[in-house]
Amino acid sequence: MRTQVAIIGGGPSGLLLSQLLHRKGIDTVVLERKTRDYVLGRIRAGVLEVGFVNLMREAGVATRMDAESYTHDGTCIAYGNTQFRIDFKALTGTSVVVYGQTELTRDLYDARQATGGQIIFNTENVQIHEADTEAPYITYDAGQGEARIDCDYIAGCDGFHGVSRKTIPDTIRRDYEKAYPFGWLGVLSETPPVHHELIYSSSERGFALCSMRHANLSRYYIQVPLSDGVEKWSDAAFWGELKRRLPEEVAERLITGPSIEKSIAPLRSFVTEPMRWGR
Repeated sequence: MRTQVAIIGGGPSGLLLSQLLHRKGIDTVVLERKTRDYVLGRIRAGVLEVGFVNLMREAGVATRMDAESYTHDGTCIAYGNTQFRIDFKALTGTSVVVYGQTELTRDLYDARQATGGQIIFNTENVQIHEADTEAPYITYDAGQGEARIDCDYIAGCDGFHGVSRKTIPDTIRRDYEKAYPFGWLGVLSETPPVHHELIYSSSERGFALCSMRHANLSRYYIQVPLSDGVEKWSDAAFWGELKRRLPEEVAERLITGPSIEKSIAPLRSFVTEPMRWGR
């Protein structure tokens, strides 16, 4: 198989790149190690910066996002019972958009399917070869033995755990990482958001965030020790701790309900360079 650009990673970055290149007449093949359903089942952040929003529009996949998303012109910061608002629109001339990553990924998948874009799922043993030559190629196994894609360029959109970053030689690549001594316990619930904009709240008990997906789907987070497991946090325990970390007037109007997803993510800051390597 041959293509102009082989893209490793079928998440939002890889799919958006594929769609943008398609609109420029450039052929791509996307490799994804999981199934489409698995990718769409992952719960991810839902706040989009203006740059990404503009790229979705440029890619021609913003119709549903523009119709169903929520535009936020600012955000709220709280400590104890003290609150203040940061006005993005007034300070920068731009806003952020709330639109679930699952939904934008679905939009991108649908767009690639509608234009005949090739996405190969369930790819294992992906390896990049000869990236520093005029003839790079990728080998992989999608269940029928080793296959090969020859290409002009390779785009690694497979994130921290992917193969692309590790392909750059250790003598050239430099990684910078800070791991934080706490986790981020997130709960998704079918309840109305406590506020029409996000609330970032710091307290002596730890950090908390009140976010949302839409008018009847909220996402809340609290900082917890890395040693905690999800099983330690019943819904009642989570809601009680969240309320203790919010200003009183916010906690009083918080509507609680059963969680439909709950997870703890370790937090890290990570940067690698160079971001481009090869010919």
